[in-house]
This record gives sequence, C-alpha cells and structure tokens, in this order.
Amino acid sequence: MTGDRRPVRHVVVMGVSGAGKTTVALGISERTGLRFAEADEFHPPANVARMRGGIPLDDEARWPWLRELAGWMTDRHAEGVSTVLACSALKRSYRDVLRQGPPDVEFVHLHGQAELIRDRLDRRAGHYMPASLLGSQRAILEHLEPDEPGVVLDIGLPPDELAAAAVARLGLPLRTGAGQH
Repeated sequence: MTGDRRPVRHVVVMGVSGAGKTTVALGISERTGLRFAEADEFHPPANVARMRGGIPLDDEARWPWLRELAGWMTDRHAEGVSTVLACSALKRSYRDVLRQGPPDVEFVHLHGQAELIRDRLDRRAGHYMPASLLGSQRAILEHLEPDEPGVVLDIGLPPDELAAAAVARLGLPLRTGAGQH
C-alpha cells in the first residue's frame, strides 16, 4: 500500500500439534492482513513420512525445515510484508533459528490441557500427525522464556477469542475494515 508506514511484523503461533495453531494464525491473518503460512507445508516428504509413521522428528530433521521457515520470513521482510506463521517451535533453540531470519519475531504460545489437545487430535481428520506423537511433543516443549517476545494463551478459549487476544496483546494493527468478531 502506498503511504502505509506500519512496521513489518513477524508472528509465530506456536505449540504442540492440536493446540489450534493454524486456526488461530488464520484468524490473526484475517484481522490484520499479515501473510499466513503453515509450517507443515514446508516439511520435506521424508519428514512427513516419518511423522505419518508415528516416528517423532529429531533435531537433525528439523534444522533444515526451521532454516527454510526463517528464510521465508526474511524474504517477506525484504518485500515489506508482515507474516504470521503456524509452527510448533517447541524448543528455545528452534525459536532461536526462526529469530535468525527477520528481526523481531514474536510468538503466540497456545498452551492447554493435554486431555483437550488429545481429544482434538483424535477428532482431527486428514492430517499426517498422529495423536500418538503428542507425548513426544509435550516432552520437548520449552515454554517461552522472559527474554522471548510473545504471549501465552490458554487454548480453552474459542479460536476467535484467541486470535483477537493475540492481536490485542501484541498490539498488531487491524486490517482496514476488520472489526471485532
């Protein structure tokens, strides 16, 4: 947009599989106009096959994927485009890789009860990530540290409220014509 002086922002909606990352990230994108990307779509076929087979990814499999995501955000930053990425970002070291891309990456950590997440995974259709991998994800999850910019939201709230809360708490500007839902 000509004359639009808004700073370029990059938000990563993080958490374990089934926390609602994609739904909330899409809600943030709808409200703000930030360009959405689903990190799962960046996984190479070998990673997808491993997860589909119930084998958790190790760090060796994650590093190239995380670097590609950081590169995607960096490329958008160079274009002056703000982004919102749905990505597990479970460990501090993974978030550090994402922060090596554009400046000032912020996080929205969707956190909640394991039972609620397991129920969501059991009901989810068409996704390669089986509910059996939830335990391995929860085991490596490292919560945001005080020096990591972001917010933690409880997934017990409806997705629309989570997206609105993320936008408000991060101070993201609303898209022109986007009201409260």
